[in-house]
Amino acid sequence: MQPVRARSGQSTGLRRTAASQAGVGLIEVLVAVLVLSIGFVGIAALQARSLSTNNSALARSMATVASYSILDAMRADLTNAVGGAYNQTVKANACPSASGSLANAQLNQWCSVDLAQLGVSGSTSGSITCTAAPGTTTAYCTVTVQFDDSRAGLASSTTQQVVTQAML
Repeated sequence: MQPVRARSGQSTGLRRTAASQAGVGLIEVLVAVLVLSIGFVGIAALQARSLSTNNSALARSMATVASYSILDAMRADLTNAVGGAYNQTVKANACPSASGSLANAQLNQWCSVDLAQLGVSGSTSGSITCTAAPGTTTAYCTVTVQFDDSRAGLASSTTQQVVTQAML
């Protein structure tokens, strides 16, 4: 086969099309890489947000466990709990002394172990209020655990509170 020659005055559409198509494949690849890059940046942002939210959920779970821990300790020392020996606020950076009574030892343990996991700072605190139930040997107790949750990355308040109410 011999190549077809264009006569004068005739267009060479085949040749012009091939010349005008040169480099189009490279542009398509660049656009695809750009779209993939934007997608990967979005996935990375989603992963970072997921990690911060999981850290926040872990902190709230630990605060709940801490409140249940002191309530169980107070059930074991019901007489002092009903009498108000546990009624106080403790800060994780200034735990009360463990000497004197079982209530002091329990509060020290709660502060230095359970609350310290939420951050040893003045913003981490635990508050206990027990009121004796009239005519019984039980008490209504409220345990409030407050901690700094700034790692959550939320625009709202960084101070979180977990309030647990129980009857001993």
